[in-house]
Amino acid sequence: QVQLVESGGGLVQPGGALRLSCQASGFAFSRTTMRWYRQAPGKEREWVASISRFSANMDYADAVKGRFTISRDNVKNTVYLQMTSLKPEDTAVYICFAESDYWGQGTQVTVSL
Repeated sequence: QVQLVESGGGLVQPGGALRLSCQASGFAFSRTTMRWYRQAPGKEREWVASISRFSANMDYADAVKGRFTISRDNVKNTVYLQMTSLKPEDTAVYICFAESDYWGQGTQVTVSL
């Protein structure tokens, strides 16, 4: 019954912005640390950002620090990733993760002219 459903991906030009959403169900969302990962074709899955229960702590990978913002809405059981100043190297499938072992299906982000 645990589900993580991502949305908001798409095609954007370099320098643009996208907001990803991950809607969660089937577990105690508000007390669960949530994370975003990404995986480009032919590459290993890479951690992007994390947010603790009640947004007490947030952490980012160096590659996205200052450009991406993770947030959560514990009423809607949704975690977000606001991405700005996007670069072609940000192109990947972005995947939502819930501690300790739940993965979403991913949403494609493509940054290209």
